[in-house]
Amino acid sequence: MQKRPLQKELLAIQQNDGPKNLGFFGTRNMGMTHQKLVEILSYAMVSTGNHIYTSGATGTNAAVIKGALRAEAPDLLTVILPQSLSRQPQESQELLSQVQNVVEMPEHDKLSLMDASRFCNREIISKVQQVICFAFHDSRLLLETCVEAKDSKKIVTLFYLD
Repeated sequence: MQKRPLQKELLAIQQNDGPKNLGFFGTRNMGMTHQKLVEILSYAMVSTGNHIYTSGATGTNAAVIKGALRAEAPDLLTVILPQSLSRQPQESQELLSQVQNVVEMPEHDKLSLMDASRFCNREIISKVQQVICFAFHDSRLLLETCVEAKDSKKIVTLFYLD
């Protein structure tokens, strides 16, 4: 398949070591401008052959999923949920119905969402080489996730939204 000019440019920007497994993390409380930027980044990453792992929440995760779906490479998006699909908000369930690879963690249904998310984030970190995170300076769980990723020798790119 021949690459479109934009995809060629995106490949040129990307590091020379080829496509990666990327973990996207971020806040649920994200403005529309930031969501659009995340969606574009996700689209670009999938369009250049990277596999994205994310969770199924609103905000950052929804933007990541929308961008990846626009890239029309369903095999390059995996959404790992912290709990069962039925525990997700209706808005998230509708978006997730379009995703080919959804992994549920029903064993965490009895945990708080914070604790279940911690396990989910660790699972995502275990599958990726690089983490991209969008957080506020007081986003405790997201900042903990970035520290865990760094401790696991992952490349971490952290964008602060405040």
